[in-house]
Amino acid sequence: MDNRELIVQSALELFYARGYDAVGVQEIVDKAGISKPTLYYYFGSKLGLLKVLLEGGYENLESRLLPVIDQGGDIKDVLYRTAREFFDYCAGHQKFYLFMLSLFYLGRENEAYLTVAPVIQRFYKLIVRIFENASSQLGNMRGRQDLFAVGFTGILNHHVMTLSYNLAEGEEFYISNETTYEIVHQFMYGIYT
Repeated sequence: MDNRELIVQSALELFYARGYDAVGVQEIVDKAGISKPTLYYYFGSKLGLLKVLLEGGYENLESRLLPVIDQGGDIKDVLYRTAREFFDYCAGHQKFYLFMLSLFYLGRENEAYLTVAPVIQRFYKLIVRIFENASSQLGNMRGRQDLFAVGFTGILNHHVMTLSYNLAEGEEFYISNETTYEIVHQFMYGIYT
């Protein structure tokens, strides 16, 4: 692992454990075993490091979801495949995803919130795209694709947060195919009623 990746991983471990605002640059460089100038060389600042961490992690998620979403098909199948890919990503990148999600609940003037907001918005727009692509299956959407996207991402995030809550350090959560199907079925029942 090169210094740049070592810094990103060290920062993620600390940010996940204690939160972005509670971690200082010195702690990050100590954990990574490098000097402050090395961190500043790669990232410019702690905020620059956060931007790189968020962009890299989100681009990985997006690269997994885009082919599933763009493949199209029956809305229920697209939602199932999206949920399955999302849960698998979160299981393998649990600390990243939970940390990213936690930033969205910070004060609206916090620099970490301002950094994560565009990333969360990109994710939301990706989910909106599912419903826009399925408009022929769902009838006149009349702007409801936005509400459907909020509901679907809310259900996905709720399951990830709930299952992660009681896990021991290093333990990964798992959401079965059957549970994923039930989540999508429940969501679809809700939008059709």
